[in-house]
Amino acid sequence: MEPYDSDPYEAAGPAPLGVVRTPTGRPAVDALLDRLGDADHLTADGHLDVYEDVHRGLRAELTSLDAPQGPAPRPYDNRS
Repeated sequence: MEPYDSDPYEAAGPAPLGVVRTPTGRPAVDALLDRLGDADHLTADGHLDVYEDVHRGLRAELTSLDAPQGPAPRPYDNRS
């Protein structure tokens, strides 16, 4: 029987999951989703910071969709 090169019970290091991220067409959202790839190179205890950062960014993007676009309408502009 050959000896092991390493301890078989030793925890494995960080490894990419290989999850494919499909672009959304919104550059800000795509950048946030790409940021999830940063967790691939961190140990599990470092994932939380990445996930929280991405979550905050995605919430901000969703909130911005509710914001009025363009100048606010002025009341009483229709004078005759």
